Amino acid sequence: MATPHIKAEKGSIAETVLMPGDPLRAKFIAETYLSDVEMFNQVRNMFGYTGYYNGKKVSVMGSGMGMPSIGIYSYELYKQFDVNKIIRIGSCGAFVPELKLFDIILVDNAYSDSSYAYVQSGNEDKLISPSIDLTNHIEDIATKEGIKIIRGNIYSTDVFYNEKMNLEELVNDYKCLGTEMESFALFQNAKLLNKEAACILTVSDSFITKEATTSEQRENSFINMVELALKTL
Repeated sequence: MATPHIKAEKGSIAETVLMPGDPLRAKFIAETYLSDVEMFNQVRNMFGYTGYYNGKKVSVMGSGMGMPSIGIYSYELYKQFDVNKIIRIGSCGAFVPELKLFDIILVDNAYSDSSYAYVQSGNEDKLISPSIDLTNHIEDIATKEGIKIIRGNIYSTDVFYNEKMNLEELVNDYKCLGTEMESFALFQNAKLLNKEAACILTVSDSFITKEATTSEQRENSFINMVELALKTL
């Protein structure tokens, strides 16, 4: 079976997929944490792997940057490859001073001014939630494993270099803790196709302190977030 973007055999992708933005991060996770790993996709260098974590079959695949990219990959995984759950594991910029570099956010809702949901299905909602059961399960695992998380809303944007962003409005009116570029489209696809989705984010930079992590840190150092996602299996 193949789509224009994913070339994989039927059954080669697990029912649960962990989805970082960077395909090199997917490669790192597969090589570091999984056993009996097989690559199922390398079209456009969007690497996808399937292996086992503590005996549980799981796949990990990059999503690329932005809603159009994760929108394509998550839709095809859900629709064409019988994936039931996708957990986005990504980075975000912090909007509030309480958040420090490497803090972990478990997303309650994604707010967006994107037209993605409306153009796709006529959905006019600007706030889309993940799968409640899956999100609560992640929180339960975090508590059990002693991994500190912060739950809250995230601003999911189409524009990385946004010169008109109203930070005060996003924090006060929409209760956004930070910003990223993918979760709104993922949650929309999951709802549209009656699947499950969740999003775990690690703070990579701060709009308040102007601190930032390096690309190497973002690729290799978000260990707690990755291990939390894997332990939800």
